[in-house]
Amino acid sequence: MNNLFQKILSFFKSIFNFNLNDFSWIKTSKFIELDNIDVSEDPVRPELDVKWRTSHDRKIYGLEYNNQIEGIMCLAFTKDVPHSIRELDLMSRLAVYEQNADTIIAYTVWSRKKGAGRKIMEEALKFGKEMGYKRIVTLSPLTPMATHYHIRNGAKLLGHNPTTQNFEYKIQ
Repeated sequence: MNNLFQKILSFFKSIFNFNLNDFSWIKTSKFIELDNIDVSEDPVRPELDVKWRTSHDRKIYGLEYNNQIEGIMCLAFTKDVPHSIRELDLMSRLAVYEQNADTIIAYTVWSRKKGAGRKIMEEALKFGKEMGYKRIVTLSPLTPMATHYHIRNGAKLLGHNPTTQNFEYKIQ
């Protein structure tokens, strides 16, 4: 009987190209701060080294499951919305100096496992709420993939810039 079920399932998978991924791991994953990452894995901004990503109160977070990092997000904290990496750098430095950051800027996100991108964004929203931030805004590349990711995850487009675009997530 079990063999028959497997054959039927294989048949339907081949016809409809079903994607029966197991997402149960997501419930037990943890949002943790990271000290180091391999920046060459970053599909958005591999040119930014770890020192840059961790200076001026900028942070790297990972989605950990079974001692593996399945998703990565780099955040900066500012008072306003940057339109370029240069502006992000200056604004995050100024916010540290003035101690007035109220906005989280997600400037790169990537996942190693299906479902990790959505989950790490959910965790960042929880983090933002717990820490008392008013906004979470992205500094995203001008790509269809970035646009689709943010719209699918509930973000609203704030605007297009010469080399980036900004999306805003509501902190509930």
